[in-house]
Amino acid sequence: MLRNLLCLGHPLGLIVMAFSVAFAMPIGLALTQGDSTLWAFALSLFLNFVVGAALWAGSRRFRRELKPRDGYVLVALVWIVLAATAAVPLLLTVPGLSFTDAYFETTSGFTTTGATVLSGLDQLPEPINLWRAELNWLGGLGIIGLAMAVLPLLGVGGMQVYRAEATGPIKDTRLTPRLAQTARSLWLIYSGLTVACILSLRAAGMGWFDAVCHAFSVLSLGGFSPHDASIGYFNSPAIEGVLEFFMLAAGINFATHFMAWRGKSLSAYRRDREAMAFLALVLGSALAVGAYIFASGVYPDFFTALRHTAFNLISIATDCGFVSVNYDRWPLAASLWMLLLSCLSASAGSTGGGIKMIRTMTLFRQAGREIKSLVHPSAVSTLKIGGQVISERLVSAVLTFIHLYIICVVVLTFLLIVSGLDFLSAFSAVIATINNAGPGLHLVGPAANYAGLTDFQTWVCAASMLVGRLEIFVLIVPLTPAFWRE
Repeated sequence: MLRNLLCLGHPLGLIVMAFSVAFAMPIGLALTQGDSTLWAFALSLFLNFVVGAALWAGSRRFRRELKPRDGYVLVALVWIVLAATAAVPLLLTVPGLSFTDAYFETTSGFTTTGATVLSGLDQLPEPINLWRAELNWLGGLGIIGLAMAVLPLLGVGGMQVYRAEATGPIKDTRLTPRLAQTARSLWLIYSGLTVACILSLRAAGMGWFDAVCHAFSVLSLGGFSPHDASIGYFNSPAIEGVLEFFMLAAGINFATHFMAWRGKSLSAYRRDREAMAFLALVLGSALAVGAYIFASGVYPDFFTALRHTAFNLISIATDCGFVSVNYDRWPLAASLWMLLLSCLSASAGSTGGGIKMIRTMTLFRQAGREIKSLVHPSAVSTLKIGGQVISERLVSAVLTFIHLYIICVVVLTFLLIVSGLDFLSAFSAVIATINNAGPGLHLVGPAANYAGLTDFQTWVCAASMLVGRLEIFVLIVPLTPAFWRE
């Protein structure tokens, strides 16, 4: 067991050293502004590189080709270790910030959750807010996604890591024959959409700094904003419209974006049944909830109700977490429906979290097949989505995942309730963090943040974010005794 862990020190050290490059962006901004945070980011870069080099050098003699099970442990270690190293500049620059809160903030950034413990964001130094947004952006397709293009060149297998990191039930689909080329293709699309979002937000009236920060957050569906009021700070329908478009785009499988770009045709989206179901559910819900909110008398006219409902519902349903108004004041049914959508809506292969739409579709199709078998016991039927037959093994894996997902929600919610949190706050906090959606309701709602939680509650929510982002199995499998048997 110890030797298996030591062999992971070599690739982990390389990834930690490579992560040092990420500090260059806030360092560059601090240099141009003459900001006092420069020393903190420079010191963080140095310490990060030294830690990575020590891991790499100290484990070189244990270096070997990764086995399939090594990918699970490496992915988990990368997310846990990088969140800790990324917390250093926050600890050095934000007065009174504890390690617990700093680690929560960076874990929220990497997992693209967008939940925050920080207040007074408008007064924070710009390099700090840029760092938070950059963490969102890097976490969007996964830190391991960056390494997939590098590890094979270093003699460390990448496919094992890819299978552990890829989101959704179908993990072996490649856009290109070579894994490294697949990673580069995904990051090409991801980067291109980010640039398009920056330019669109600038055209809609945002300043360059805000445009960069919000583009980083929206393409990753991370939800970090440099303003306490989030998108409500701008009160701009044009900005909200741009963000809605890119939130929906980020909620679709990036492989579908690549196929559309490579084929120079939108037909790839029509052929993606998951994307069509995602758009129909989210946009249909926005219209229905908007009508319900208007009928409840929350807003004076339907179009105002639809504007605020559409933005906030799309944001929560895609697990982005931007807010424009305090939807905690809406009828509870509307807010709970938004949280339910955060569990189900985002596509596999997107930057969203939750169960994923393909699993939701599989669950409903399987339920329909079971009902049909009760009516016609001798009938033989196969489960298909978009003309593709879903194997029994995949159906079983989907049902197992959803079962474990529900168990995690129940256990984490009870932990928060036992620690003193009220039910609505505890339940919504777990749903929001395990789906990487950000704000919950009541004490962790859109008008508040997670700063009011105790240290124990904060660590529970941080664990919930990691469980959700790594899709449960990555963290649970290494905890089983069978995993460590030779």
